[in-house]
Amino acid sequence: YDLSARRRGRRGAAVESLLCALTGAEAALVVNNNAAAGFLLLSALAAGRGVAISRGELVEIGGGFRVPDILARSGARLVEVGTTNKTRPADYAAALDAGEAQVLLRVHPSNFRVVGFTQAVSLPELGALARGRGVPLFCDLGSAAPGSPELAGAVAWADVCCFSGDKLLGGPQAGILLGKAEPLGRLRADPLFRALRPGKLALAALEATLLDWRDGTAVPVSAMLSAPPEELRRRAEALAEALSPLHPCTAVETAGEVGGGARPGESLPAWAAALEPAEALEAHLRAWRVPILGRIHRGKLLLDVRTLLPGDEAEIAAALAAWREERA
Repeated sequence: YDLSARRRGRRGAAVESLLCALTGAEAALVVNNNAAAGFLLLSALAAGRGVAISRGELVEIGGGFRVPDILARSGARLVEVGTTNKTRPADYAAALDAGEAQVLLRVHPSNFRVVGFTQAVSLPELGALARGRGVPLFCDLGSAAPGSPELAGAVAWADVCCFSGDKLLGGPQAGILLGKAEPLGRLRADPLFRALRPGKLALAALEATLLDWRDGTAVPVSAMLSAPPEELRRRAEALAEALSPLHPCTAVETAGEVGGGARPGESLPAWAAALEPAEALEAHLRAWRVPILGRIHRGKLLLDVRTLLPGDEAEIAAALAAWREERA
């Protein structure tokens, strides 16, 4: 219900307003996941048109979702430019000059990295080319968070960008589209949007997450990723001390990962509580009433404290107490 207009409101208006305030985008739209966002974007704004994309960005993400397939299903025409490891601005320009492409598309590699003898076109370079030639630029970030340079750059240069509502944002599964008001208005008016829009529970969860970002309250994923190593060391030592009366345990320094779907190949300094025997304890903890998931490294079961929430230490202690009782 729209209080000021005294009539039925538009579903999603609250989260769209928050997204614009947090990112500076002219308009926003939310669908049920980022795959849906990409499909809606291409089918509504690029059907029948040539879409230039670097060969190094023709990726497959989870569940067998492939960018070339979604382009084909959307009605857009794939125009490959550059090579797997090297793409230059001139490659995109050549596709535009030849009349093969009328749209530029940039896709985050998501779950892999290309290293070594490589070259990629920066977003400002691609944006400047798009503006100079009068063609739209779409950007699939995969994952993003308010305040990140990647999201700020996409909002500044792309006509429309999209990313997931979970992962780095830390909310529910959703697909978020940001950009200029005119193309976002066309997406909202497209019949496919109604089929892809999220339910009220997902919107409520997304709104709560965005309010935390607005108010400076660290959402769990943000707090975990930004936890300083010294704090992690103290937490690991405290966990090891609490568990040692139940089972031998030590605090060890290790390395973690952000996750392939968000920042592929990016490692984080980490601390963990280490337990033995690794295989048997891993199976016991995984089968506990609240599954406790660690990883086995060099013969030890590591419980990385970065992802523990308040109260989790007590649950781990209860699981180890049960382990000891079973073997008494």
